[in-house]
Amino acid sequence: MTRSATRPAARTAARSTTRSTTNPALLTPRQAAERIGLSYPALKHWILAGRIRTVKTPGGHHRVPIDALDPFLAPEPLRAGSGRISGRNQLLGTVTEIVLEGLLAKVVLAIGSQRVTAIITADAARDLGLKKGDSAVALIKATEVMIVRP
Repeated sequence: MTRSATRPAARTAARSTTRSTTNPALLTPRQAAERIGLSYPALKHWILAGRIRTVKTPGGHHRVPIDALDPFLAPEPLRAGSGRISGRNQLLGTVTEIVLEGLLAKVVLAIGSQRVTAIITADAARDLGLKKGDSAVALIKATEVMIVRP
């Protein structure tokens, strides 16, 4: 057997032992970003700005303790059916107005002193069973606002 044939195997073995000895209570920035629904570059900005607590590895890499994510996690994940809802900008509010007209429904949420209005299908408004005074979440993605139940 030649020397070059044994080297890749040795490297692979070293990598796998390194992975198995990592602390499961620490996440890479990419894993942490995924957990809180944030982009990786945005989380890196938070780390560099000191907005989120990290520890550094001996090699100088940031690791995020799982408990450092607690302030950024919703107490209860929002669900649509059985899957987690994807959306960075989720605003919890109270339904102040619902107007059904033809195929469309106008839903107004009070979020603090602000109002968010969404135009959704009348069927969707009926399916959500929205009534004045109900809690709902406005999901804001690009130019759309979606309404879901918390």
